[in-house]
Amino acid sequence: MVNSRVTYNSIFEASKRLEGKIVRTPILQSKYINEKLESNIFLKAENLQTIGAFKFRGAMNSILQLPSDIKKVVAWSSGNHAQAVAAASKITGRQATIVMPEDSPKAKLNGTAFWGANIIKYNRNKENREEIGIKIAKQLNATIIPPFDDEKVIIGQGTAGIECIEQLNEIHIIPDIVLCCCGGGGLIAGISTAMKEKFKNAKIYSVEPENFDDTKKSLEKKSIISNSMKYKSICDALLADKPGKITFKINRLNLTAGISVTDKESLIAMNTAFRHLKIVLEPGGAVALAAAIFRKIDIRDKNVLVIASGGNVDKDIFEKCLSQREI
Repeated sequence: MVNSRVTYNSIFEASKRLEGKIVRTPILQSKYINEKLESNIFLKAENLQTIGAFKFRGAMNSILQLPSDIKKVVAWSSGNHAQAVAAASKITGRQATIVMPEDSPKAKLNGTAFWGANIIKYNRNKENREEIGIKIAKQLNATIIPPFDDEKVIIGQGTAGIECIEQLNEIHIIPDIVLCCCGGGGLIAGISTAMKEKFKNAKIYSVEPENFDDTKKSLEKKSIISNSMKYKSICDALLADKPGKITFKINRLNLTAGISVTDKESLIAMNTAFRHLKIVLEPGGAVALAAAIFRKIDIRDKNVLVIASGGNVDKDIFEKCLSQREI
């Protein structure tokens, strides 16, 4: 066991803690997609979670465990973790201060503001968000809620895996493959820990944007590799510079390999999800589906669980996806 606190049992306990406080998101299927891909795709729609992304799970799990006298929290995020901490803080009667890139999608800036958070903007090319956040937390005597490399956050994200296990059992499906987006690695660390307990033979793959495939490279090299960060991607939610120390230890044990997809492939996956599953995904939330659509691994005649992680997308990017070709 790489980390004694991130276990199936701790994730299951968190699922009970979060019961009634999070959305039990559905698993969706499309006959059209299944026939086109010659496989059985089961899509976990975390874009339908509170604040439109899985991040609410980890944020709420962390904040629910804070002492009652801690009323101020600080987080840094490009958007989904920002909204999640803001929402969980508001719901539990706390004040959130969030450090966000000035070029964050408007949908995510507006969503964070909606929940009453104090937003501190920074230049991601010139400033360090963690340094800013730590300084503010000291000034406010606030507790930091990290975006991914934190046990309580990972455990909270893993509750999506508990739901997947229950939902797949209900329809008597054993997954052969799990495809999950990966930025810092918190979601896939939590989900893989849960899934491996019940589906030991499932092959689990991280999916990242092209040029930001640090987990893929780290798995290949068996040590943490950083991205150069000189590239750009529309997958704003997945642009961590390197895997987390905690998340990588877990993912190195649980994952089969890493996969990368292009921005264009993500846009096509967004289009596919909208037309055939009737859901809105953001680019980073669509990378796992893109990996299936473009057959980055062999999925023919297999049961494939795809995690659609979020749906907070600006109008211009979503319009761009609608102009893409059909699969």
